[in-house]
Amino acid sequence: MAVGASHMTVPREPGDSSGQHGRGRGGRLRLPSPVTAGASLLAALPLALLATAAWLGRHVRPSADEWCFLPVVRDQGIGGMIGKFYVTDNGRVGNGLLVGLYARFPVAGHQWYAAVSALFVLAVLWALVVLLLRRARRSVPRGVAPLVAAMATAVFLLATPNTYKTLYWPAGSVSHTVAPALACAAVLPALAAGTRRRRAVALAVAATAGVFTGTLSEETSVVALVVLGGLLLFGRRLVTDRVWPFLRTWALTAATGIAVGTAVLMTSPGSLRRRERFGAETTSILAPDSLLASARGFARITETVLTTWEYGGVLAAGVLLGLLVRPARAGTGPAVLRPCRPLPLACAGVLAVLVSGYLCTVVTYPVFGPRVVTAARTWNDYLLLYVLVLAGVGALLGRALRGRGARPWTVVTAAAAAAALYAASVVGMALPLHHLGGDMRVRAGQWDRQDTALRAAAARGAEVAPYTPTPVAGMLEPFRNGGRIAWPARCVAEYYGLERVTRSTRVP
Repeated sequence: MAVGASHMTVPREPGDSSGQHGRGRGGRLRLPSPVTAGASLLAALPLALLATAAWLGRHVRPSADEWCFLPVVRDQGIGGMIGKFYVTDNGRVGNGLLVGLYARFPVAGHQWYAAVSALFVLAVLWALVVLLLRRARRSVPRGVAPLVAAMATAVFLLATPNTYKTLYWPAGSVSHTVAPALACAAVLPALAAGTRRRRAVALAVAATAGVFTGTLSEETSVVALVVLGGLLLFGRRLVTDRVWPFLRTWALTAATGIAVGTAVLMTSPGSLRRRERFGAETTSILAPDSLLASARGFARITETVLTTWEYGGVLAAGVLLGLLVRPARAGTGPAVLRPCRPLPLACAGVLAVLVSGYLCTVVTYPVFGPRVVTAARTWNDYLLLYVLVLAGVGALLGRALRGRGARPWTVVTAAAAAAALYAASVVGMALPLHHLGGDMRVRAGQWDRQDTALRAAAARGAEVAPYTPTPVAGMLEPFRNGGRIAWPARCVAEYYGLERVTRSTRVP
């Protein structure tokens, strides 16, 4: 994303004053430039899609692991949830905290989760674009930063094979969707650190976020360590000598925090029990068979991601950014980035995605086995990095197209093609979201009727009541596989205050 480290000069658009609009001389209202208006219009497309996705969140109801989380939080509070994760489940105390925060408000917490998490990811990516441009001493017309951030957020959340498990299933999302966004948010104070006090704050945030990430998601920790390792190895070629000591200290601090958090997780009783439960305790992730199987699995995952054409919308957003970026006005502070070398920068980004993606597959393979290819939610830990790299590569491509000597029709054609791909990507994500929303609406109605019936049975003093599975988007429900797998029937009974629930085939 170091888009503007070169000395490229981009002429201002006619009537565009740094993308600003308001009252001109004589108090007359000045309309935004065509570039600003067009960028804002394009940004509105993924923003509307995200708003729709958040609105559909009202149809989310508990399922799978959440049946077991809700009684714990109800009876023991958030502290009980943290203790359950550390001692029994998996050792992820950071995960337990986030689960407790939404499970504290049982159904409402699930309904609001998609809106809150989507808004958080959007805010983080928007701030990241703005701060990166500021550090590169570049500016863009108004509307361009949200154009990039909104598309990156929409693609990250909605272009996956299973949007429900990425966005709407809180238990999976906190580990694999929110976790990489939290890690990304920890970068923002470092980008804004222009004074000694701010640098101290950035280091404190890096350490805290590192420990929390280590106790939240093993896969996100792997991705973060790969990126931090790359910064330590090649950061001196990216930033100026004045900035390098702080960048090196920040990266080492963050990596140390992650190592501490990971040690807390891996040595926990819950982590040991989880490894024993899945047989991972006796299987080495470094065994040749496991490494080879992970490579095959990651190859298939890569094929799936590369053939998901909606990701092209992020590349298009980057191209538009590169076409419209220009040197910032004077007074933006000393240079931070070295002159941009597009090809090495793009190769480093791609290599980081490939290495972190493969290592994440290696880490998850002992638990998921061949199912790692279909457990799409576990891909998100490195897919956010993939989305950011795509945007950066697009920006470098747009920058090259807008270079010195470029003909106006070349720039216009490239911008039109990028805008068309941008809009088409939104349409491509809207159709599956519409179908998923219909399935969620049906399931919500069934769930609510069954919820009323089970509560009524418990109020009558019944100890046993029938339960009908109401799955959506491949989510686990009691009595699946023809009733052969009862989990989590015991948790459902506990949630309603029953002794047990029996399998039924008819929704009340």
